[in-house]
Amino acid sequence: MKARGAVLSRRGAYQAPVENWAELAVGEVVEVVRHAQVVARGTVEEVSLSGNVLWILPQGPQDRQLCLKSDGVIVRRG
Repeated sequence: MKARGAVLSRRGAYQAPVENWAELAVGEVVEVVRHAQVVARGTVEEVSLSGNVLWILPQGPQDRQLCLKSDGVIVRRG
C-alpha cells in the first residue's frame, strides 16, 4: 500500500495548471478556472500555435467556448 502523502502529491500534480497551452492535445479534457471556481469543463477542440487561445467543446448542449490566456483564466487537465 502506498503512503497517503504520495497519493495526494500525484493528485495535486494532475490538477496543476497548464502553463503552456500549446502542450494541450486535441480531445484532452480540461477545466477552465477563474477566481478559484471552475467556469467551464470540456474537451480541447483547437489551440493556437502561440498557446494564447484555446477552443473547448463543453459537455452538454452548449456551443464551443473561446478561452484567452490574457483574460487571466487557468486551464488544468481534468
